[in-house]
Amino acid sequence: MLLRLFRGTGPGVIFLTGLTLAGLWISAFIDPQAPGQAVYETNPMPLYSLLRYIAGTSPLAGVIFSFAMMVVMVFLITWFNTSVFFINERTFLPALFFILICGLYPECRVMNPVLPGALFLMLALIRIMNTYRISGTAFNFFDAGILISAGSLFYMNLIWFWLLVIIGIALLRTWNLKETAISVLGLITPYILILGLYYVLGKDIGAYLADIRINLFGETQGYDFSRLTIIVLILWALVFLVCLSFLVMKMNTKKIKSRKTFFLLLWSLVVASAIYFLLPSASVETIYLTGIPACYIMAHYFVFARKKLMPEIMFSGFFLLVVLIHVLFVL
Repeated sequence: MLLRLFRGTGPGVIFLTGLTLAGLWISAFIDPQAPGQAVYETNPMPLYSLLRYIAGTSPLAGVIFSFAMMVVMVFLITWFNTSVFFINERTFLPALFFILICGLYPECRVMNPVLPGALFLMLALIRIMNTYRISGTAFNFFDAGILISAGSLFYMNLIWFWLLVIIGIALLRTWNLKETAISVLGLITPYILILGLYYVLGKDIGAYLADIRINLFGETQGYDFSRLTIIVLILWALVFLVCLSFLVMKMNTKKIKSRKTFFLLLWSLVVASAIYFLLPSASVETIYLTGIPACYIMAHYFVFARKKLMPEIMFSGFFLLVVLIHVLFVL
């Protein structure tokens, strides 16, 4: 029943998706929490430090900003599929799954640098895919490098997603040194500007470089997983594996552009997972990055799965369990 409601494309589905987002965030507005002691809070990157200065000490201001970022992300996630049309059907399910996946950790509904970083990553993915069948040198890779670099000035671990630019060149183009070089130039340009600004203002460049090192390799505050969260994560992993297997089986039947888009998303999932499992500076906040490729992979399955009962059970179960996490979090 729930899946049938959300599989449509009318105004009612948009309303229900917005209602789901509002429902999962309402308690954060009622009782806003201050951010924890993650490395990006104790040693913030420049743009995140500026953002914290603008927001002041009000936890509510942080929640408002993060919610606004979620709204923008939901729009971009929907627009990406609409523009590239790689799922091959108009659907709002990717936006809904992004909301639900990010809702696995209610504690992340605070001001954090990962959401603006995810926004820049989303824009970089769009720029990379816009190079498909462009003749001549594609300067989109310069833009993608700048976008990822700018996002890393909020959340430093986003810098690892520059690998997607190189992968995008390999997937979409005949490799050439010029496009790789301009992507590197795009990546380093924001850092050159920041270092120049620090030098002019007389700020401690050594302290800034130390902050970069800490944000990349320092140890962050751990996350206390509740029993319910562990159970839901296990069930979500099983559902996601079904969705991923379905995509792999259908990959050869897709058009070239759709196939390449999904390959790029799969690589972004690999990078996001590697950041979480391999870097001590990363924790559950990376769900905002993992959620980008995961929401499309899950939406693809629930759009095209022929059997009705099993997808309905999996969808409804995942939806209701995420809601239960939030209900018990408030209680």
